[in-house]
Amino acid sequence: MAWKKEQIVIEDGRTVDAQAPEIVSASRSTDIPAFYADWFFHRLEKGYSAWTNPFNGVKSYVSYNKTRFIVFWSKNPKPLLNHLDVLDKKGIGCYVQFSLNDYEQEALELNVPPLGERIETFKTLSERLGKDGVIWRFDPLILTDKISIDDLLKKVENIGNQIHEYTDKLVFSFADITSYKKVKANLEKSSINYHEWQEDEMLKFTEALSKMNKANGWNLQLATCGEKVSLEQFGVEHNHCVDDRLIVKRAWKDATLMKFLGAEVHEIQNSLFGMEPVPENAISLDDTHYAVIEKNNRDTGQRMLCGCMVSKDIGQYNTCIHRCEYCYANDNKAIAQRNYEDHVKNPKSETITGR
Repeated sequence: MAWKKEQIVIEDGRTVDAQAPEIVSASRSTDIPAFYADWFFHRLEKGYSAWTNPFNGVKSYVSYNKTRFIVFWSKNPKPLLNHLDVLDKKGIGCYVQFSLNDYEQEALELNVPPLGERIETFKTLSERLGKDGVIWRFDPLILTDKISIDDLLKKVENIGNQIHEYTDKLVFSFADITSYKKVKANLEKSSINYHEWQEDEMLKFTEALSKMNKANGWNLQLATCGEKVSLEQFGVEHNHCVDDRLIVKRAWKDATLMKFLGAEVHEIQNSLFGMEPVPENAISLDDTHYAVIEKNNRDTGQRMLCGCMVSKDIGQYNTCIHRCEYCYANDNKAIAQRNYEDHVKNPKSETITGR
């Protein structure tokens, strides 16, 4: 999507054109909450940030003057807790996509905090934002010579038993290694013997997960991210990670944002014959209100199987230092580490990398 542009004055005094999105994604391409939260909220106060094209070195600018909602993505969003009051004061809504995996024994996520600490962060964040404000992702599900389907189910069950009261949804995806050449190369370089998921294995895992979800009393909405295989028979929906319906549910009193989303808020009417019927596709807001989205907000610039609505991602590849072996966002760990070190030298720069 080509966001509307506005002219802004940047720190060196120049006037430049900047995209001015209403919805910000922070971020698919790096973990801003874990490593760049202070930077991001500083830039939010300044009103803009910059992104450098890695191929030609040209900067482009993003203005936050019209931003009304932020979707955060993170494996460790604990640093966000120090900044959420800023969003409240600015009237900016948010929710968090929290990738809470357990690959400790296999050392596939080398620089994430211990699992117990991440679980406590999940609970604390949920208490602050509400159950629908923190979405649990076990993403990706990866099979190796040391991780079987049963192993993955045990890992999911262990986490789910501890956090199911703090969220409404579990999103999962099956690691697709061969589609990402650098992921394949990095796994092989680290001598990790991965196994590509076959459709019958996906069905086996999902059936067991669905049964577990009910038997353990979690009753979470299950969803997949970007998967071609249909799992509706197990009650699993195709996810919308940047979800206009959830944004409406969380920010329906923001008239400006509702207008942008094409969402109409209605009051439930009573008559002599009882409550008037609510449309089938309505979004329940509270006991007396519902909303209907009349606009197609899907982002056609994403992968074909992605259900996300339009948003402006403000991250930068090759900057996440979780050191996940399966990472698709870094060419390699060394480049990401160097970029992070440059950021530390200039933490208030226009760009994440400090350059």
